[in-house]
Amino acid sequence: MSVQLNPYLNFRDDARQAMEFYHSVFGGTLDVSTFEELGAAQDPAEKDLVMHAQLRGDHGVVFMASDTPRSMEFRRGTDMNMSLSGDDQALLRRWFEQLSDGGAVAMPLEKAPWGDTFGMCVDRFGVNWLVNVSGPAAGG
Repeated sequence: MSVQLNPYLNFRDDARQAMEFYHSVFGGTLDVSTFEELGAAQDPAEKDLVMHAQLRGDHGVVFMASDTPRSMEFRRGTDMNMSLSGDDQALLRRWFEQLSDGGAVAMPLEKAPWGDTFGMCVDRFGVNWLVNVSGPAAGG
């Protein structure tokens, strides 16, 4: 038996666009279900919004997302981070560049005090990303 932690992102009206963007970055398969499709549309204006999306990206990247209904509180990006780490420097650098395109680099990918290469960015949807490249290739 194995256990896996999967981040779950919440959006306000743009979960589909965000997950399609992440799909373009990470590849793999994206499954999206709307509130209407799952029989949970309480507000007709929200019937086409995403109730649940799951991205099973290449290289083991898995996370989920949904749109937050207007009846629930929503605070964008300030209460969580997405963290990517590994030793494939080329892949992680490419992801960092793609994620920060249209967003902002908070800290460039460079040598960190603990010896790895580390950077932070905020993507165009306001999601914070932490990227850590470990191992001998981390020299940045």
